[in-house]
Amino acid sequence: MALKAVHVSDVPNLDQVPENASMALYSSRFAQGAEMNRAAPRIPRFLVIGHRGNGMNALQSSDRRMRAIKENSIMSFNAAARFPIDFVEFDVQVTKDDCPVIFHDDFILSEENGSVFQRRINELSLSEFLNYGPQREPGKEGKALLRKTKDGKIVKWDVENDDPLCTLQEAFEQVDPSLGFNIELKFDDNIVYQEDYLFRVLQSVLQVVFECGRDRPIIFSSFQPDAALLVKKLQNTYPVFFLTNGGTQLYYDVRRNSLEEAIKLCLEGGLHGIVSEVKGVFRNPGAVTKIKEAKLSLLTYGKLNNVPEAVYMQYLMGIEGVIVDFVKEITEAVSDMIKPLGGAEEDGEKRLLEEGGPMQVKSKPEFSERELSFLLKLIPELIQL
Repeated sequence: MALKAVHVSDVPNLDQVPENASMALYSSRFAQGAEMNRAAPRIPRFLVIGHRGNGMNALQSSDRRMRAIKENSIMSFNAAARFPIDFVEFDVQVTKDDCPVIFHDDFILSEENGSVFQRRINELSLSEFLNYGPQREPGKEGKALLRKTKDGKIVKWDVENDDPLCTLQEAFEQVDPSLGFNIELKFDDNIVYQEDYLFRVLQSVLQVVFECGRDRPIIFSSFQPDAALLVKKLQNTYPVFFLTNGGTQLYYDVRRNSLEEAIKLCLEGGLHGIVSEVKGVFRNPGAVTKIKEAKLSLLTYGKLNNVPEAVYMQYLMGIEGVIVDFVKEITEAVSDMIKPLGGAEEDGEKRLLEEGGPMQVKSKPEFSERELSFLLKLIPELIQL
C-alpha cells in the first residue's frame, strides 16, 4: 500500500512537545549530539528492555515466572523498574473513541452465560475495554478475561499478581519517570490498513506522547511497515524502529520477510534501526555487519533472549540491546558479564557512556565442555532455520 505524504501540521498538539524532548532519550542512554534526521544514534552501552514490562504471560507454561505478574500492566512496568533496565516494551492499540490503550492481542476474549465471545480492541470504547478483568474501583467486578493460546485453546487469564487494564496516559502518569518506554504500535497482521486509519491511530498515540512524555526516554517500533514509516513522517522527536521476524516467518508484504528488506525500508524511510527476532540474526549473522554499515541500530527479541549465554553472544556480535522476559535474571547476567572499562568513578562512568566509550567483559560465562559443544552446534542449526 503506497502512502501519500502527510503534513506534520495536520497532527494536533505538536506544538506541545517539550523543548528538550528531542534529546530526552539520548541524555542518559545514548550518545549526546545525535541528529534525529539522519543515521541512528550510537548506543554506548548494552540495553536491556523488559518485554511487556516484567515479562510476557505464557499461561500454560510450567515456569511460574511467566505467570507471576499481569503483562502490559502498571504493576508489571513498575516491577521491571526495580531492576537496572533501560526500557519496558509494550503494545499500544487505539479504541473506537480514539484512546490509546495497552494490550497485546488483536482480540479481547470473555465469557458470558457459558459462551465465549471476542471483540477487537478498536471495536470497543475505552469504558468497555477497561471493564474487562480486575477493576480499580473497590467492590466492582469486571468481565472475565480469557486468552487464546497459540494452539487455539481458550484459558482463563490467571496470574499470581493481577492488575487492571490500563491506558497509555496512565502508564506515563504512574510508571517511574526515569524508565524508558518502547512503544510498539500494534496492528493485526491479517489486515491491510488504509492510510486514513493509520493516520488516525498514530495521531491519537502521538497526542498522548507529546502531552505526557516530558523527559522520559521513548522509542517507537512496529511490525506494520506503513505505520513505522508514517510515525516517522509525523514526528522527528523520537526514534522509530522497524520490527521484523528476520525471515523466520513469511508474510504477504515482502518488506517483512528478511533483514535485508528491513534495512532497505529503514534507509528509504529514514528510520533509526531494526528490532529483529534473535533467531533471524543467528541464521543470518552477516546482516549485522550490513546493518552497522548502514548506520542503523539493532536490537533483538525472542525466547533465546532469556538465556544469558545467548545474550552474551549477541553482545559479542555487536548487537546493541535485547528485549527479555526474565528481567531480573538477564539484568544480573548482563551486569556480571559486561561493565564500563576500569573502575571509573560515577562521573567517569557517565562520561564514558555518553561518549560511547569501550566496554569490557567482567566475567565470561563458564561453560562445561558439553555445554560449549552444544552452543557451538546450536548457532549453525539456528542459522539454517
